[in-house]
Amino acid sequence: MNSQAEAPRGYGFGTGPVFLASISTILGAVMFLRFGYAVGSVGLLGSILLIALGHMVTIPTALAIAEIATNRRVEGGGEYFIISRSFGTSIGGAIGISLYASQAISVAFYMIAFAEAFTPLAPFFESATGVPFDTRFVSLPATLGLVALVLTKGADLGVKALYVVATILGLALALFFAGGAVEGFDPANAGIVGGARGADPFMLVFAICFPAFTGMTAGVGLSGDLANPRRSIPLGIMSATVVGMLVYLLLVTKLAFSADPQALVDDQLIMGRIAVWGPIIPIGLAAATLSSAIGSIVVAPRTLQALGGDEVVPASRLNRLLAAGVGKTNEPRHATLVTSVIALIFVMLGSVNLVARIVSMFFMVTYGALCAISFLEHFAARPSYRPSFRSKWWVSLTGAVASFILMLQMDLLFAVAAILVMVGLYLVIRRARGVGGDDLQAIFHGVMTQATRWSQIKLQKTPGSDWRPSVILVTPRTFDRAAPMQMLEWLGHRYGFGTYLHFVKGRLEPGTTEAAREVQKRLVATTRQRKGAVFVDTMVSPSMESALAQALQMPGVSGMDNNTVLFESLVHDPNTVLEEIRDGCRLASVAQMNRLVLLHTDHFFGNKKDIHVWLTWNDYRNANLMILLAYILLGHPDWNHGEITLYAAYPKEDVKERTAELRSMITGGRLLISEKNLQVFGTDDRTDFGRLMEVKSEHADLVIRGFTEEKLEQKGPTLFKRHPGLKDLLWVSAEERIFID
Repeated sequence: MNSQAEAPRGYGFGTGPVFLASISTILGAVMFLRFGYAVGSVGLLGSILLIALGHMVTIPTALAIAEIATNRRVEGGGEYFIISRSFGTSIGGAIGISLYASQAISVAFYMIAFAEAFTPLAPFFESATGVPFDTRFVSLPATLGLVALVLTKGADLGVKALYVVATILGLALALFFAGGAVEGFDPANAGIVGGARGADPFMLVFAICFPAFTGMTAGVGLSGDLANPRRSIPLGIMSATVVGMLVYLLLVTKLAFSADPQALVDDQLIMGRIAVWGPIIPIGLAAATLSSAIGSIVVAPRTLQALGGDEVVPASRLNRLLAAGVGKTNEPRHATLVTSVIALIFVMLGSVNLVARIVSMFFMVTYGALCAISFLEHFAARPSYRPSFRSKWWVSLTGAVASFILMLQMDLLFAVAAILVMVGLYLVIRRARGVGGDDLQAIFHGVMTQATRWSQIKLQKTPGSDWRPSVILVTPRTFDRAAPMQMLEWLGHRYGFGTYLHFVKGRLEPGTTEAAREVQKRLVATTRQRKGAVFVDTMVSPSMESALAQALQMPGVSGMDNNTVLFESLVHDPNTVLEEIRDGCRLASVAQMNRLVLLHTDHFFGNKKDIHVWLTWNDYRNANLMILLAYILLGHPDWNHGEITLYAAYPKEDVKERTAELRSMITGGRLLISEKNLQVFGTDDRTDFGRLMEVKSEHADLVIRGFTEEKLEQKGPTLFKRHPGLKDLLWVSAEERIFID
């Protein structure tokens, strides 16, 4: 049993760095540069909606991370570790690479925003040099300097800087909220609904501003350096998320009542005109963006290091290089160099808005995956999933659905590209590793188990009014014939359910148990190849009679009771098989179950085109079941081009009445056959009924005929040998009253 407190790892940080890393990233570049633009574009109410939508994704994600982090030991790699250990390395690796890309690109995003803080100095620069000011004059050397600092000082530098940045952020916000409206603006004219003329559409504004909310997971990346991540991660990110949301709601309200919409859109540093002391805003922007950049360049390499440690990258030497750390704190120096190159490439783009849209899309994918994990785990109810903190399943589902919908709404092209990239990465990683995501399979197995458990209980309590076959077959003759399994698959394809039990003769001992397990594995492999919807298992018992008696008392696997037994015999089988079937029919009658006897040949149902159903004066109880079974067979794709022909043989004096009754059923839609496929014969004592059947149905692919318990007792096993001229024959005896509506 693991202790809640774990031995310190890495730097052994506590909850404070998690909160500070998250809140300083939340209240970062986008807050200073783009929330005035957001309020000016969509108005106060639109901005509040924007914040609400963003937190529909981030709050469920924060709760999901808190939940998953308290279930298992969280190691280096932050969000990637959580995803990969829940989804498996193949899917986790695909998401992890996308997550790493977004983190690495975030470094560029924050450094570009950092350079925007120097735009007030542009006139001085241009007058002194005569060269037009370009933010890349600041962002490129600043990025290089940042890389040098991180490579030499490590994560400890970033954490120490957080306390300084948090102080500056707090001061900047205090001076901003203490300020008044822009000169000449009347707060009575605040833009409550709608924004400036020609403003950008809502979803574009949302896509640009969404990175502001993604900062709540910044602290998760420190997981490998936390003394107790199971406590620090939930507490740190949840508190940062709540504080950040409240600050943003106050911020947009203050902006709306401090400047007109057009000024908010045009002046990206308008917060400086509102604050008591204007220069604090560029200073706060510089501090926040630099801190966020430090956080990203500290976190991203650790994600890449974890990816290398899991051998996700399809190159063994590269994996070893990326996974390698330096010193006792395992600093990811090689991964930091790779991250730095990616950051510098995107810094060259120089556009905050473009990089923000790219970052938003990859974060959406990650957050959606995290929420989906939490949602599935709630339904899987695996005993191994025991988090000390629990979210609600509907909260996680909301986050997953919102992530997907917002991705498509924000930018359809980017969303499709992100999804295609994810699928491509998954296929490459899966092929390279040669394995699938076992943990994902375990989750879905748990989900299906819970769904089955719930549905079976529900079905038992609320039995349906429509009859459908739940057929069970017990046989020792499994691997030398295919027709019985095929018939069971057809009957259970859409309208019913089939249970196939291979009989293993003997006592329940280690030897027979092991043999039964091996047979069960072969059966599962066979049904997987055939793609048949049949439940397969084995039954160890001293005799076929005792095995059948046990099987008849089994609860239905599908959630409804078994109501029909299928027996089978190949025409070449000895008479002992037919005697076994006769005895089995007696047992099934005691259990009040319908009986089907398949007498099959090497014909193997021919072209699967013609089904002949023969009704006689003895089939008043069997008729509906016989007709329903024929319809059910036609519902399988193998019988797509099949048709039913109904033959009816009645005493001559009843032919007229019976024919009118059958035609009425056809006209009323109760018998789905055409009148040309109906033939009624009048019979008497001189009629050779067996010969009549063989003449009419000698070319049929399947013939369905009824039998009664009295007839079986009278004729014995020879009853099933009455029509040697026919090919495959299904004998039917109904125990239930079945109605065709």
